[in-house]
This record gives sequence, C-alpha cells and structure tokens, in this order.
Amino acid sequence: MKTITIDPITRLEGHGKITILLNEEGDVANAYLQIPELRGFEKFCEGRRAEDMPIITPRICGVCPVAHHYAATKALDDAFGVEPTDTAKKLRELMYVGYIIYDHILHFYFLGGPDFIVGPESPASERNIFGVLKKVGLDVGKQVIKHRAYGQKITEIIGGKATHPTCGIPGGISKGLNEEERNSIEEMAKSSVDFAKFSLDVFDKVVLSNPEYFNLIQNDCYKLDSYNMGLVDKNNKVNFYDGVLRVTDQSGEEVDRFLAKEYLDHIGEHVEPWTYSKFTYLKKIGWNGLKASPNSGIYRVGPLGRLNAADGMATAQADYEYKRMFKTFGVKPIQSTLAFHWARLIELLYASEKVLELSKDPSITGTDLRNPIGKPGEGVGVVEAARGVLIHHFKLDDEAIVRSANLIVATTNNYADICISVRDAAQNMIKKGHVNEGLLNKVEMAFRAYDPCFGCSTHTLPGFGPLKVEIYNNKKQLIKKLERS
Repeated sequence: MKTITIDPITRLEGHGKITILLNEEGDVANAYLQIPELRGFEKFCEGRRAEDMPIITPRICGVCPVAHHYAATKALDDAFGVEPTDTAKKLRELMYVGYIIYDHILHFYFLGGPDFIVGPESPASERNIFGVLKKVGLDVGKQVIKHRAYGQKITEIIGGKATHPTCGIPGGISKGLNEEERNSIEEMAKSSVDFAKFSLDVFDKVVLSNPEYFNLIQNDCYKLDSYNMGLVDKNNKVNFYDGVLRVTDQSGEEVDRFLAKEYLDHIGEHVEPWTYSKFTYLKKIGWNGLKASPNSGIYRVGPLGRLNAADGMATAQADYEYKRMFKTFGVKPIQSTLAFHWARLIELLYASEKVLELSKDPSITGTDLRNPIGKPGEGVGVVEAARGVLIHHFKLDDEAIVRSANLIVATTNNYADICISVRDAAQNMIKKGHVNEGLLNKVEMAFRAYDPCFGCSTHTLPGFGPLKVEIYNNKKQLIKKLERS
C-alpha cells in the first residue's frame, strides 16, 4: 500500500499532518488528518488564580485571543455568580465583533481566498496573499490591510491591547469608552460595512460567477451530511457573544437546545490513538466513528454551522445576504464545505453592522462597568470564536484557585468533520496513483475551509517543520518526492 504524506498542512494556525493511503490500484483507501502536537493549556491553568484565566488563556492563540479572553471571563461570571452590567455587556460584545472583523478578513484574503482568487491549481508560490494582491490590485490590498487593522484597533481601544486583551473581569469590564473613542469606532464601523459588502461582491464576481469554481463548491466530494451547532439569540438569530446553543439536523430541524453550563449533558469527547486532538459528538446520538449521517453524533460549528443552525442574522443587510445564500443553493442546511467561505463573508457584514449598531447605542459610554461578585465556585463560559463554538469550564476552590479546567475549542468541535472532509476529497481527487501539487491542494482545501486552529485544539510543542510529500508504489519504492524547506 502506498502512502502520501502532507506534513505540515498549510495556511492555517498550528500544525497538522495528512496521511493518504493508496491501495494497489492507486486509489485512496483511507486518509487521516493527524495532529502531532501535545495539548497542555488545561494543565497550565491548574493552581492559578481565577482572575488570571482571562489573561493566560488568550496566549493559547495569537489569532483568536479575544475569544479565549471572553470565554474565560464569562466562565468566571458564572463561577462567581454575577451578571455583568448592561454597559459592560455591550462593551464586551462591541469589542468581540471587532475581533470577528479582523479574523474573518484574515482568513478570506490571506488563508482561504488564494485558492479561489488565485486558483486551486495555480503554482504554490502564487497561492498566497501576494498572489491575491496581484489579482485584485494594490488598492484593494490597502483596503484589506486597513480594515483588518480597524478590527484590531477596536479591540485595542476597549481591551487595552490589539492582540491579547486584558479588560474582562468577573462581573464587568475594567475600562469604559469615552465619546472620542466611541466616535472613532463608529467611523471605522461605517467603513467596515462598505468593505464587507465589497468583499461579498468580490466573491460573487470571482467565485459564484465562475462555473468551474461554483461547480467545485457543489461537488459531492466537498459535501458532508452532519448536524450543525451555533449560538443563537431568543429569535434564533446568529449571536457571537451570548445566547443558547442550538443544534439542527440534516433537514434543518432543531433537535437540541441547551445553556452553556449544561454542555456536559449534551456534548461528549472521544479519543483516538493516532492524534493528540479529541473528537466531540452529541451524546443523545452517540459516537459512531468518522462518518456523517443521522446516526452519527458529529456536528459542524463555525460560519457555515452557525448559519445552518440559525434562522437568520440579527442585522438587516447580513440577513438579506443570508437569505440570498440559501436561495442560491436551493436547500437548507447547506452541506457543502466550501460554502464556509461565503458564510464567513456574510458574518463579516453582520459583525460590521453590529459594531455600528453598538457604537451608536447611547449607553455605550456609561460608567456603570462592574457588579460585585459572589463566592467562588464552578463556572462555564461559551462564545462563538471566529471558527466556532468555544467552551471554557473552570472549577474554583474557596480561595478562588483553579482546581480543574476543561477547554473545548472550535477546531475540536469540527475535528471529526474535518477528517471526513479530507478523506472524501482525497478519495475523489486521487485516482490510479495520479497525484500532483494541485490535486493535493484541493485536498487541503477541504480542511482549510473550516479555518482550523490546531494551536488552540492541542497547543504546539515541536514547532514548524518542512513540507514533504513522498509517494510510494505498492512495492514500497519511492516514485515521487515533493518538498519545501
């Protein structure tokens, strides 16, 4: 049996390895997405002071530190039995949607976008941000950089830092917003709304209007018939910061709904010996291996999972785009993995509209920023990281010292789906031993659409390694070698 190895996989946060096994006919017998990293942050948290959690956990990832910051902060709200003030909650959400802006821009233009804007089988040296800029022009590139910086600036104004914020405290927030800062955020929000609409227009012209690309999105090899999960508000609209967790099935019907603190009754974790990352599944369905069906409890989170699990968006323009996407596909839920990219841009518009809405709220510059806390106990916090549902769970002793911690991150929730997506893409793309860099990139596109963060899901020990793909025949003789130092 021949083996093809892609190690490390590219354009993601963290490190992963794809192993593709070919049978004697040269077709794909199986494929695995392995995470060759050791997860350690849960142990790092033990013995720490509770108030350190919103400061320590953002160091898990430099891409999504705001998500970890507020998941930890909300877990401490719960552990100390306190609700944040109305102003504090709005400031938290304002900062949070600012983070979504810069994170979604990063993925579409820097990580996922090169596959469509430059081309999935273009030379690897061109499938990057520089290839994107060559296609769309330097003026567009400047707008990309400017609006990603806007999202980070919003985080900095409220959170104290652009990357690792420090403002979240149990029961509230450490810093308010003055009128000058509020006005600055409002102006950035107006521009971000226009940029989000421009990005959707780019997707229309480059992807949806290209029959080859649209057929690729709808190709069966990128479809996965799983459950979907996301945070929703009281009207079942998408909400990144707060709400209840809603699960819908393969026909779009609600099959589960629960609060963050109830997650252990609904979500199970499964371990396989060939990877350091766990797999999550719906307990009421059960773990039935790496397969997607009504009898398999795996589920999707992230942009597509959120939109599938919701009934719409909570802002007008994003809701219009939400309805247009489902009308275009003619079905709900959408099970095409590559549709994650479209869903991500709809969320970019929603986040931009939400920043504008909150920046205009008269109470956003209020000074009532924190409620008094109660005695320490056990708490769970949940938010929607850019790439999906993120759960922090802390148990505190009487001195408010963390005695145990459990973190379920977005990529852990998506891991089973990613493995299936990679396997299905490989089985469809690689036939009779024929393989090249373009085909391997199409296999990578199956995981890249999820915007996975393996640093979050495992945390890295070994660091960066070279890319090496070795292809052997059924006599275990090396017949082709592709590598990048």
